[in-house]
Amino acid sequence: MNLYAIETETFKLDGGAMFGVVPKSMWNKLNPADENNLCTWAMRCLLIEDGNRLILVDNGIGNKQSAKFFGHYHLQGDNLDTSLSKKGFHRDDITDVILTHLHFDHCGGSVNREGDKLVPAFKNATYWSNEKHWDWAIHPNDREKASFLKENILPIQEWGQQKFIEVPASASTGKLPSAPFNENISVRFVSGHTDNMMLPQIRYKDKTIVYMADLLPSEAHIPMPYVMAYDMFPLTTMHEKKSFLAEALEGDYTLFFEHDPKIECCNLQMTEKGIRSKEIFKLQDVL
Repeated sequence: MNLYAIETETFKLDGGAMFGVVPKSMWNKLNPADENNLCTWAMRCLLIEDGNRLILVDNGIGNKQSAKFFGHYHLQGDNLDTSLSKKGFHRDDITDVILTHLHFDHCGGSVNREGDKLVPAFKNATYWSNEKHWDWAIHPNDREKASFLKENILPIQEWGQQKFIEVPASASTGKLPSAPFNENISVRFVSGHTDNMMLPQIRYKDKTIVYMADLLPSEAHIPMPYVMAYDMFPLTTMHEKKSFLAEALEGDYTLFFEHDPKIECCNLQMTEKGIRSKEIFKLQDVL
């Protein structure tokens, strides 16, 4: 097995929305805002080379939206194709795409536009979601519907390239529910940010690496009150964070951050303030 961090541009989002009830005087020290109160965030994907499968976890914002749409987000940096090429791969090599959830900054790269047609960005891949989240996304609530863009979602089903991972019953142990993907990868389920978001968990040699998606969008979100205003159920997020961080500390997990603009990975330690990051490192330093 080989693992690669794949950058798909940075974008900007409102700092207050990203840090919720935490005052700007505190979060601005962690990710300084510009004059419009916007902070820079990564859209970092994970590429897993496992036997004859090449699995991409999330795929960024894509490139098919209007100039007006992209004008809100101030994209910069390498796109998905450039980042794949630097690792020696092409999008046509991808066999599987695991979509943690269907917000546009996580799945927008699933679908390309050719003229007036929407076509698969990964023509040889199976796209993986789960039935509960898919239904949540195609029948969105009023608060979340701006994040669920139908052109990113419905074509996948129309092409017949979609499959679902079965959502398990809640774990009796209090840990986040888990379902197998293959012998080396499982999926954890959380519902504070959005219904049944999936966190891929990879067993690599003697290490456990978890792709945090929007449960912990950045290292700065490890402290318990740091919960995004975008989350549908903030108290659920806090419960899920508490459960997961305790498990990750005990198991010495490596946390892989999708949105942290600088930090790819960390492990954890217990401090007088609670669980915090211990060592900060690149994914390549784990391998």
